[in-house]
Amino acid sequence: MQSDLIFDIGLHEGQDTEFYLKKGFRVVAVEADEDHCKAVAEKFADAVADGRLTIVNKALAKEAGTVTFYKSAFSVWSTLDPEFDKRNRRQGMETTLCEVEATTMADLLQEFGVPYYIKLDIEGLDVVALQGLRFSNELPAYISMESEKDSFRALRREFEILEGLGYDEFKIVPQQRVWRQQPPRPALEGVYVPHRFEKGSSGMFGEEAPGQWMSSEEAIEKYKRVFLRYVLVGDDPYVPKWAEFIFRYGMGIRNGWYDTHARIGAKA
Repeated sequence: MQSDLIFDIGLHEGQDTEFYLKKGFRVVAVEADEDHCKAVAEKFADAVADGRLTIVNKALAKEAGTVTFYKSAFSVWSTLDPEFDKRNRRQGMETTLCEVEATTMADLLQEFGVPYYIKLDIEGLDVVALQGLRFSNELPAYISMESEKDSFRALRREFEILEGLGYDEFKIVPQQRVWRQQPPRPALEGVYVPHRFEKGSSGMFGEEAPGQWMSSEEAIEKYKRVFLRYVLVGDDPYVPKWAEFIFRYGMGIRNGWYDTHARIGAKA
């Protein structure tokens, strides 16, 4: 494992990569959207030039090759998953279909080595990325991923896969509050940097991620309350529009999204 390396899988506009670079890490950033890759390469040209940032303009998928990329007008919802695209369209988002080149987690590990931390945010394909770690002799010390929002059974499956890999301690981080976070001093990961997180950022990671480490059973119990909000006022709620309006504006129930952070801890 390379203790100074982070994989940013789902680069988007580079908010997370910026933070990792500031903290002194090298970053391999993977992104299917060519426009995002070009913009980030220009923004962080110095880091690209000196080798601290490598941008891989490919989708991460189960197999290498050419895949269909559903590029959403709301760019954070762009995806390879046709079911995610259907949800996006139900929400009124326009989609452009593109053919893009894909890579795999195994290929990334072989080319760049095992990172200290992997951030996953690839709209419906996070589990595919996790499964790509199964045949690695070493694992990242930390992983974070955007948690499943539509199926509690699928959420349990995420924890089963993480535990099967060897991760045994977890944090649940509300992403809608990331912009309020301040990196701790002294730093627990990399070097200390003052940083203002933009909304949509993944935020802090590893030992700096807010909250207490817990078992998978404790984390799943916490997610039961989260899923109630998803059902009522989520991205694709299960209640009629009139009922959603009452829950959201009459009762003040707000939607959010959560990242699951995992580490190889107590049983390591």
